[in-house]
Amino acid sequence: MTDTKTRLMPEAEEGGGESTLTVIIAFIANLLISVAKTLVALVTGSASMLAESSHSWADTGNQVFLFIADRRGRKAPDDSHPFGYGRDAYVWAMFAALGLFTAGAVVSVWNGVTKLTEPAGEEVSYFWAYVVLGVAFLLEGFSFAQAFRQTRREAQVLHRNVLEHALKTSDPTLRAVFAEDSAALIGLVIAALGVFLHQQTGDPVYDAAGSILVGLLLGVIAVVLISRNRRFLTGQEADPQLRAAAIERIKALPEVQRVAYVRLEFVGPRQVLLVASVDLAGEDPESRVAYTLRALEHRLEEDPNITEAVITLATPDEPSL
Repeated sequence: MTDTKTRLMPEAEEGGGESTLTVIIAFIANLLISVAKTLVALVTGSASMLAESSHSWADTGNQVFLFIADRRGRKAPDDSHPFGYGRDAYVWAMFAALGLFTAGAVVSVWNGVTKLTEPAGEEVSYFWAYVVLGVAFLLEGFSFAQAFRQTRREAQVLHRNVLEHALKTSDPTLRAVFAEDSAALIGLVIAALGVFLHQQTGDPVYDAAGSILVGLLLGVIAVVLISRNRRFLTGQEADPQLRAAAIERIKALPEVQRVAYVRLEFVGPRQVLLVASVDLAGEDPESRVAYTLRALEHRLEEDPNITEAVITLATPDEPSL
């Protein structure tokens, strides 16, 4: 008999509840950054900082979407949703990705293009611009450190590198926070470089170019996040490593002689639907086969990562896995 205490996805024990903490930290960090940028915008009268504060408020709103995604995805199955509400997480994460594209990428590019065509305005305090960029970098760095620790811990269990796991994880909230914080840190460096070159040369084109580059970066990140959420919403097949683990789990059942077919489809973060066809050991009469199959399904469903298991009999001509 298999050890039902062992999860099909070992990283789920590490990261299942930690995703909520990751999103909350990102929300607090973005909220503080938004307040800092808004205060500097009011003190200096800088249109650029005002646009940046709007962008940060949009990021804060995105964390609300991600928090809803995390909570909705954890709802238990019921009669109307027999596979649970896991796919809800990808819907709300999609809203966050669209918000990043519209309120982040589009606004940043538009702000940069507008500044290229505007006449040079009144000089603002570079000191306060550097202060707010420094504070933002520290807060974003703290948020990114939490997302990085969770991603690295899960990646080590699955023998992946950190970036690979960030792209492949079935947890859309972890992927979004990791991607958005990474982009924010890179964007702050670009913004600081634009401000510095503007200060040294007196030419505002560098500041405008920095805003455009940040917008393009956010656009790329948003498109990647939208693509990944779309794949999970439309039925993402589990990766070969997880499929191999499921096959070994089924083969270890004493009633199973061989496995001919296995399909694993994600129905939510760290939640899969398992469909398999097997040959049973022994020569049980037909009247007992159905009971044996149901017992195997219930045993597999004791794994908290398997939302539902469907086991059928394999035909003699199906090759073994």
